[in-house]
Amino acid sequence: MTTRVAVIGATGKMGRMVCDLIEQTDGYELVARLSSSSSLDEMIGADIAVDLTRPGVSQAVVEFALDHGLRVLVGTSGWSQDRISSLAHRLGDRDDVGVVIIPNFSLGSALATAFSALAARFYDSIEIVEAHQAGKVDSPSGTAVRTAELIGKARASRGPVSAPHTDQRARGQQVSNVPVHSLRLEGLLARQDVFLGGTGETLTISHNTLSQDAYAQGIMLSLDATREARGVTVGLDQIVDLGLSLPGATA
Repeated sequence: MTTRVAVIGATGKMGRMVCDLIEQTDGYELVARLSSSSSLDEMIGADIAVDLTRPGVSQAVVEFALDHGLRVLVGTSGWSQDRISSLAHRLGDRDDVGVVIIPNFSLGSALATAFSALAARFYDSIEIVEAHQAGKVDSPSGTAVRTAELIGKARASRGPVSAPHTDQRARGQQVSNVPVHSLRLEGLLARQDVFLGGTGETLTISHNTLSQDAYAQGIMLSLDATREARGVTVGLDQIVDLGLSLPGATA
């Protein structure tokens, strides 16, 4: 059975990539490419809406799709835990639709986030530095927010990280009590470093995206999962068995 897909944000780099992948993959049909000037009505009739818009637009796109019976794959940053919880409440017990939210389609990024959550139980000093291309409009990145939230959950029994001098703006934005620092620079695609400090040692967990090709496998795995999605699922680690025990992230 062919799954009909509408891509919202189809004119951006990621949107064009997703459209190409759908057109190259058996079992999928690209039925609509929506840009910023398109009417959301153009997605009606699809089975899945892929949201690759902007943080300020994403929520309205997702709600419109759900109201018209589409399952949704979200690749847009800016979905905080509060927004995700509100979305789960909106879905309630519906079993005909679901939303899959993927802060980062890279398998390597999902692994780095998982490793960071595992290590967080053993170190009290933890900070995140994320760097993206200069045109990225949101900060901190969705990947950094996701990483910080999982670190916070992993430390639930241990307590918050040690984050001194939080009154100083240069100390970064706190997400789940973890200081997060954002860089926006020409010449970069995406990089994240999680720094963990303990007695007599430090541990750094780094992931560097060199090409958009790194996202292809994760995109198709996420699309496959969205076909039967129920409720709200967050993170590639909830779709792919990483062989690691992480805090729950399905709303």
